[in-house]
Amino acid sequence: MAGRANIPTNSSALIAIIADEDTVTGFLLAGVGNVDLRKKTNYLIVDNKTTVKQIEDAFKEFTTREDIAIVLISQYVANMIRFLVDGYNKPVPAILEIPSKDHPYDPAHDSVLSRVKYLFSAESVASDRR
Repeated sequence: MAGRANIPTNSSALIAIIADEDTVTGFLLAGVGNVDLRKKTNYLIVDNKTTVKQIEDAFKEFTTREDIAIVLISQYVANMIRFLVDGYNKPVPAILEIPSKDHPYDPAHDSVLSRVKYLFSAESVASDRR
């Protein structure tokens, strides 16, 4: 079909994660971690020594890799690179913002939720015109 996203059909689609140490460790223990032959990982641990440039580079790398289907990013980390997260508009890999232990989830800053609200408000306006 025209306009549909090409989702990799092989069984090697990965989940990438950009978050604090506790969150990444939890996902690694659940089996999300991967290190390829070039020693490239599918995660970035963000701490007080991590620069915004490193976060930007990891986000750009994860969103361009063909073997990644979902990028999980802590919302407080996403706020550091909000311009990149909000500017990303491809369906695959999907970007999902998650809460972390030290930073509660704020729906006002979630880019996916704001896009959904926009779509539903546009649909309601269009249906009112009929």
